[in-house]
Amino acid sequence: MFEKVLFPTDFSEYSQKTLECIGEIPGIKELMLLHVVDATHPSKRGWTHGPHIENTKILMGEKKEYLNSLGLKVQTKVDVITEGEVYRAILETAEKEKVSLIVMGARGKSQIKDLLLGSVSTKVVHHAKTNLLIMRYKLVKDLEGVKHEKFCPMIFSKVLLPTDFSEFAGETISFIKNIKEIKDIDLLNVVSKGETEEEIEENVNEAKKRLGDIRDELGRAGFMVKDHVRVGNVPEEIISTAEDENVSLIAMSPHGKGWLRELLVGSTTCAVVRRANRPVLVVRAK
Repeated sequence: MFEKVLFPTDFSEYSQKTLECIGEIPGIKELMLLHVVDATHPSKRGWTHGPHIENTKILMGEKKEYLNSLGLKVQTKVDVITEGEVYRAILETAEKEKVSLIVMGARGKSQIKDLLLGSVSTKVVHHAKTNLLIMRYKLVKDLEGVKHEKFCPMIFSKVLLPTDFSEFAGETISFIKNIKEIKDIDLLNVVSKGETEEEIEENVNEAKKRLGDIRDELGRAGFMVKDHVRVGNVPEEIISTAEDENVSLIAMSPHGKGWLRELLVGSTTCAVVRRANRPVLVVRAK
């Protein structure tokens, strides 16, 4: 399914934890490990980035050795940019190498404590032309402070599939059907329109009927399926359902019915990626 994967890393703790999850990607055979050296600004010692580059090569060698132990074919690339932005270098590599998936952690070295999604990840979400997996980890508080909890085991075991019944959502469902590692699927439609109680009830009943058809189709394909209709704000209900059902992954299209207003990525998808506490797979089926 995702035979060739691009993993951009900044060697942060979050990035390292994401790397530990690479073996969970369905069908992965080849991995490109990328680090972008931002030489568009002077370092603390002037414009000399040589030590950073040399240290990066050593770290990349260590990561490659670890990934080889997982049985993966690994390429490493250190890209030094003197103009432009880091996210553009990531996307250019993805396009040049024809990868089927980009995997990134939600945060990087420059994270602000309360920031929900790092700036580089945000820009990749907005502009990527291939499938993108944003990894998340639960934060567990104890007496020693905040620690990350590994969220890798069986990432694709239980998937939440939000749908607005658009063509794009249908393509995402068809795409997910081909991932054999998935065991359970939770279908969700959020009713967010209706001027009266009668209108809302009518929309809910229509949504239940349409979800039932999709549920039956997925059931025939061998999946265990539950369907949910909720009323309210779409991103909030998606995130809430993911928590209530304890899903391992949220998978959704970057577009919806109003996609012409958001050419690169829809506002609903963007909001979910920024705020969800679960990994999010942004599926670009076409």
